[in-house]
Amino acid sequence: MAETVKFYPAYWGGKKLACPSFPNDETVKVETDVFEEQMIVALDKVRACMEEAGSYMDNVIKTLMMLKDVKDYPKMRKTELEYYQKYAPRLVEDPPARTFVEVGLAKPEFLVGIDVVGVVSRG
Repeated sequence: MAETVKFYPAYWGGKKLACPSFPNDETVKVETDVFEEQMIVALDKVRACMEEAGSYMDNVIKTLMMLKDVKDYPKMRKTELEYYQKYAPRLVEDPPARTFVEVGLAKPEFLVGIDVVGVVSRG
């Protein structure tokens, strides 16, 4: 049975907070069981949402990394650094506020989840 995610819009100061083109009923499907690949897919989605909002990856100001297993922590940090080097060089020297937790994720095949706060402009 395919699971779906239902999104409820959030508002701040009268503005809708959401990635405008992100499907409201996206089917949750994991294409790989390799941690680094799942993390890159998640970061690619973050980057796409930031760009859709008129911003870019360098404007991420806070991340919450949720791992199924704490043993993946070194792989998480390595993958994150390599991704930032490629797509958000500012975050290499000036990283966002970061939190990490080991949690049970929504499906057994999920290895990582990322919650991000970003801004359109730092100015």
